[in-house]
Amino acid sequence: MSQDSKSSETKSSVAAGEVKSSDLQIARASEKPAPGSLIMSGMRSTHHLHIGNFHGALKQWLDLQKDYRGFYGVMNWHAMTSRYKEPHEVQRFAREIFAEWIAWGLDHEKNVIFIQSEVPEHIELNMFFMMLTPMSWLERVPTWKDAEEDAKATDTHNLGRFMYPVLQAADIAIYRGTHVPIGQDQIPHLELSREIIRRFNFLYGGNLPEPKPIFSETPTLMGSDGRKMSKSYNNAFNLTQEPDEVSKTLRLMPTDPARVRRNDPGEPTKCAVYSFHKLYSKAEDLTWVESGCRSAGIGCGDCKKKLGENIEAQMAGPRVKKRELLENPAQLDQLIEDGCMRARKEARRQLEAVKEWTGIGISYDYP
Repeated sequence: MSQDSKSSETKSSVAAGEVKSSDLQIARASEKPAPGSLIMSGMRSTHHLHIGNFHGALKQWLDLQKDYRGFYGVMNWHAMTSRYKEPHEVQRFAREIFAEWIAWGLDHEKNVIFIQSEVPEHIELNMFFMMLTPMSWLERVPTWKDAEEDAKATDTHNLGRFMYPVLQAADIAIYRGTHVPIGQDQIPHLELSREIIRRFNFLYGGNLPEPKPIFSETPTLMGSDGRKMSKSYNNAFNLTQEPDEVSKTLRLMPTDPARVRRNDPGEPTKCAVYSFHKLYSKAEDLTWVESGCRSAGIGCGDCKKKLGENIEAQMAGPRVKKRELLENPAQLDQLIEDGCMRARKEARRQLEAVKEWTGIGISYDYP
């Protein structure tokens, strides 16, 4: 590369640095995506979906699909970074998550729903991005620095986990995604994706879109043991459960410690159960809970019973649809195949452009 080119790239990198601030990202995310924008998002297939996955992501996808087409991927390669010893489990959860998304209303005709490993173009574009991404960019990612000791302790301190953000950039770019729903804690990830794509365009004259964020309101959910809900704590509330499982989970959930006896008044804002009411209960039920708890007019059992009824009202339909899909593997396979074929069609088109820009492709016809 010539000195002038290096200088230009340096200026580009400086300019890139000017848009790293959270304030600018938040301002960018507050703008409604223009008509024709394309949404790109996904979830790792490490375990069953829990209600945090719904309220932090899937619920927003269902709202976005009213106005925008989206590509939604079950990210099993990303799941392998932490569950590489259990690939069959990763695949089992991939099918389950695919079925669950459809069961909860994600439109497989309007959107493209796919499984990451079924679209090998992700990995091929990832190879291009790996070559141009400095290791220092990855070393500064907060989630890597924060989780490095835990990764060493759990035998997941691996290259796949380290380069996770590079594959993430390829996941977005291979479909020319213009917007990505994220939580504010994911700003560094998306900004890194933008930097990688920006550098690719600079080096090779490409025109890959730099994705913009759409912030999702991710509530802080309490698990069945009163701690923050997390798969690692084994306290997650699965998204679709049978009624008896819901009741069992709620029975174990701690309430306001001030309510030692039935006639002791409490404060609902100090109760994990109340945080679920805010997600699943209507205004009149919230008023009933707030008033009844503070006056000791209702007991914690009454509160949990009402919450269980409200959760079941929302879970019942999706649970039946999910079961139908999982019990009819031929139908589910057809939906997965259709989604992955449509994804590959779009991905191949973009990868052909990448190979034209870079001059690296298959030059000969092989038998």
